[in-house]
Amino acid sequence: MKKALVFFWLIFLFSAIGYLFWYNDIIYQLPTPVPKDYKSIESGRLIVHEALNNNHGKPVFLHFFNPDCPCSRFNMKHFKSLVKEYGDRIDFRVVVLSPKTFTPESIQDKFGLQIPILFDKTLAETCGVYSTPQAVLLDQDQHLYYRGNYNTTRYCTDEKTSFAKIALNGLLKKQTDLVFTEAALKSYGCTLPDCK
Repeated sequence: MKKALVFFWLIFLFSAIGYLFWYNDIIYQLPTPVPKDYKSIESGRLIVHEALNNNHGKPVFLHFFNPDCPCSRFNMKHFKSLVKEYGDRIDFRVVVLSPKTFTPESIQDKFGLQIPILFDKTLAETCGVYSTPQAVLLDQDQHLYYRGNYNTTRYCTDEKTSFAKIALNGLLKKQTDLVFTEAALKSYGCTLPDCK
């Protein structure tokens, strides 16, 4: 009787763990629900915002990040690789979107990067962002070049769908005819402002 009870308890435990892994995997593969009051921002639109005063004459890359979002945490290594590869030609900034309070130094420490950290939540609406992580790339005149996902895989390991990197290369090569699929432009990840 004791062996049967232990056996059923172990089956229940492993089933519960399997269900949690399955649920977490499925939940992050579904697109983020579009908010009712969402206003889409089209490519080519001038993005005017006081937090963006870009006097460097470089394109600006905004990384929308929520430290509590698992998808944002999965994406950190990929974002760091983009900064290392393009940091001399692109002005990278992290936009923290969280109901919690963080300091710029704590976010810089998480990334191991000394780049500007912004906490202005209105940037998300200005750029048409409603989930994290999301990439926004503005040309040197602050026109929206790309807004979307980093990759189709959770850990950003598929080079063929490395959308943010494709956008960076396209902008630097002055490609005006770059077209992205729905997988690049439909938001995935955690909803704003909470992590759901």
